[in-house]
Amino acid sequence: MSATAERITSRSNPLVVQLRRLAQDNAAYRRAGEVWLEGEHLCAAALARTRTIRLAVLDEDAAGDTVLRTLAAHAARVVHLPRALFVSISGLESPARIGCVLPLPVPPAIDAHAASVVLDRIQDPGNVGSILRSAAAFGVRQVLALAGTAGLWSPKVLRAAMGAQFALDLVEGLDEAALGALKVPLLGTSPHARASIADAPPPSPAAWVFGHEGQGVAPWLTARCAHTLRIPQPGGQESLNVAAAAAVCLYEATRRSPA
Repeated sequence: MSATAERITSRSNPLVVQLRRLAQDNAAYRRAGEVWLEGEHLCAAALARTRTIRLAVLDEDAAGDTVLRTLAAHAARVVHLPRALFVSISGLESPARIGCVLPLPVPPAIDAHAASVVLDRIQDPGNVGSILRSAAAFGVRQVLALAGTAGLWSPKVLRAAMGAQFALDLVEGLDEAALGALKVPLLGTSPHARASIADAPPPSPAAWVFGHEGQGVAPWLTARCAHTLRIPQPGGQESLNVAAAAAVCLYEATRRSPA
């Protein structure tokens, strides 16, 4: 696919206004049904998984870059912006030189038997993105986010996840009843649990539950966990950051799962 590039110079152009909203408002993607990806890495990750890039936006100072121009050529529409205008859209401290817009993926039906991660009201986009990266790295395919969790397709989570979203089945905005669709056991963590994750291989497949940074996993969700495990911490810290805990659990589950 190749499109003739348009040049836009006005800050008040409707497309520029919409792009600024998508890039800077972490909830805008839900209202618009579109996702903003900024930077070569994210745009390339999207292109590797989908051919439905609706729009590519190039800083016109970089329009001669062969790699960026090749990425942009896959979009149905290509727009060039003066550098200052591109910077005004960007939500980054160091704005990139390319951005892409694609339709918000339609969430799949919950797979009852898939190895999963359940996110319970995790609010920091960096933590959410890091957990998505770990899930993709360790072979977890399905991530289920309960209402109150940072938006899985928001700009900050996309940047933190480095495009891991494109390797995962993501369902967000879920309530307690929705988790009833899962048939795999739920696994929780707690520094006060008697059983250690090092004691025995955790069930596989399973759904690992990770909770709010300050409050932890909601009591109703803890009550639904088939097992609650402790991560050994000989250094004596009270608890791990939730993203670090997720990485440990998912690695351990992968390492000890039957071949």
